Amino acid sequence: MREDVESLDIRDVTANWVNAIVLQAQIDDRIKALADLAHTPLFFGRLNYLHAPGAELAEGADGEQFYIGRRHVHDADGDPMVIDWRAPVSQPFYRASKTDPQDIALRRRFGYTGGELTAYEDEHLSDPGEAATVSKLLQQEIERPRVGPMRDIVATIQPEQDQLVRSGLSGSVCVQGGPGTGKTAVGLHRVAYLLYAHRDRLARTGTLVIGPNRSFLHYIEQVLPALGELEVKQATVDDLVARPGLEVRGTDAAETAVVKGDARMAEVLGRAVRSHVTRPTEPLMVVRGSRRWRVPAYELEEMVEELQKRDIRYGAAREALPQRIAHAVLVRMEQAGEAPDDRVQDAVARSAAVKAAVKEIWPAVEPAKLVLRLLSDPEFLALHAADLLTEDEQKLLLWPKPFRSVKSAKWSAADLVLIDEATDLVERTHSLGHVVLDEAQDLSPMQYRAVGRRCTTGSATVLGDLAQGTTPWATRSWDEALAHLGKPQAALEELTAGFRVPREVIAYASRLLPSISPGLTPVSSVRETPGSLRVEGVSEASDLTAAVVASCRESLAHEGSIGLIAADARISVLAEALLAAGLPYLSPGEETTAQSRLTLVPASLAKGLEYDYVVLDEPAAIVDGEPDERTGLRRLYVCLTRAVSGLSVLHAAALPEALLS
Repeated sequence: MREDVESLDIRDVTANWVNAIVLQAQIDDRIKALADLAHTPLFFGRLNYLHAPGAELAEGADGEQFYIGRRHVHDADGDPMVIDWRAPVSQPFYRASKTDPQDIALRRRFGYTGGELTAYEDEHLSDPGEAATVSKLLQQEIERPRVGPMRDIVATIQPEQDQLVRSGLSGSVCVQGGPGTGKTAVGLHRVAYLLYAHRDRLARTGTLVIGPNRSFLHYIEQVLPALGELEVKQATVDDLVARPGLEVRGTDAAETAVVKGDARMAEVLGRAVRSHVTRPTEPLMVVRGSRRWRVPAYELEEMVEELQKRDIRYGAAREALPQRIAHAVLVRMEQAGEAPDDRVQDAVARSAAVKAAVKEIWPAVEPAKLVLRLLSDPEFLALHAADLLTEDEQKLLLWPKPFRSVKSAKWSAADLVLIDEATDLVERTHSLGHVVLDEAQDLSPMQYRAVGRRCTTGSATVLGDLAQGTTPWATRSWDEALAHLGKPQAALEELTAGFRVPREVIAYASRLLPSISPGLTPVSSVRETPGSLRVEGVSEASDLTAAVVASCRESLAHEGSIGLIAADARISVLAEALLAAGLPYLSPGEETTAQSRLTLVPASLAKGLEYDYVVLDEPAAIVDGEPDERTGLRRLYVCLTRAVSGLSVLHAAALPEALLS
């Protein structure tokens, strides 16, 4: 298939050089999508239908056989050899069971080692004499060591995950899922499915995956290309709100960031933007040739009031006002017996008198300057925050020493979210067809609004775990979060079956749930791995670092990736100790290889990452590194649940009380 595309000759099929460039780019993308992937087989399953799909279920009718794979593959004659996992005919591979065989006589799973076929496993779903069994190949694939970036899970998608993956484009979905339930994989595979089912529409409107940080995005970036999807953009929320020339050089105290992220700030900004409109008090005189046309102040005021009542952006209304004024002048011209046309109206709208009037009545607003003034001018802030923010909250917002200009200001990440909100009040933000928002529990209401602006006319897949909310502004409920996102009608689904974290490890971490997220259903892991959890105390604090290094060396004797997770304040000490011990390490976001499998992970960057074996340094230090105990325990919960095969917890200080219950 790739060679067929490479051999295409487009010299005589394009009308001009522009068409040739566009067509060649499309061909290059197609070749890239058909690239061979090392250790990735073209198919992983087979379905034998009792009857041909879509045919009458008559006795004696012949069935059909389909191989299921990551990509559609056809032979030289164009006949299908492998069916795309997203095709409707592939669905029973994930959902059929002994109780609901879905007309499947046989489901075969193939096992691979290094890209070579090494095993297969059959289930005769329509045979009442064969008992239901747990697939060993499925379990082995789930437990396969993790080296390198995140992999696709098309061979192991579970029925409850498949229902979410194949949900329609028109509706938004929110997935609450504990550690190891595969919510990130569900979100990415849903994008792949939607691109398959609605390719033309999403090619026009675009798709976007939003992650919590660059390390996370680097970890997941190969999943969609492995499925042949190369056009999906990836970004963090900070990337979305970035503005040319505005660099994040400042940081906010936690209490200040909470206020800046509060949804009430949207109304403060709205009031501040609208306050620029002034009531006309003088009539407008427009000169055309030898004639003068007068528009009285009351008529100008009516125009302004009508535009203010309409639900349009400040900038759009400002652009409409000169045309409204020009139309009023044209009416007077017609009443005087003249016959003006659209060109005359445009000329009047662009006249110096009209421009001056619009500048006075409806001046231009620069979002960054507006936010600069709000954070610098106590009187301006008090005027627009009245009855919304308390005096103490207003004091938290104000800079101790105001900056002179937009460029000299030390903007924080939360400030750029405010500027993004103000920008949208002036000019509508472009909407995409579908947005996936991962680790959503950590967003502030204003950040949710920033994401929601990118999918006002599209849909969203929201992924997260309330128990893993580790910011002071973390969301308290999905209903509240979805309201800020602008998707209050989104379907809320919960994944509670864990496939990644061993049962012993998730049970240990779940001791924290009553303290960090009461009422949340604990994850029930399907994997029982005896000996996967080790908790070891060290008598002296001075011995802890040496014990951690020894544990890392011991973990490296196993196959797979190793993550050493520690409080941010401990990273430099551990880094020095690892190098002194001759154990080179990677930073989060750097790709693990067979030669370099140890990653040193600050607790603040652990979210969304996973390792075969995790060594966790000093739980109490992780808790103490956060502004409050609840946030600290949530951070610890995240760190405890990064292991796929084994977790070693080492501590010199007393363990948090919540872990001992």
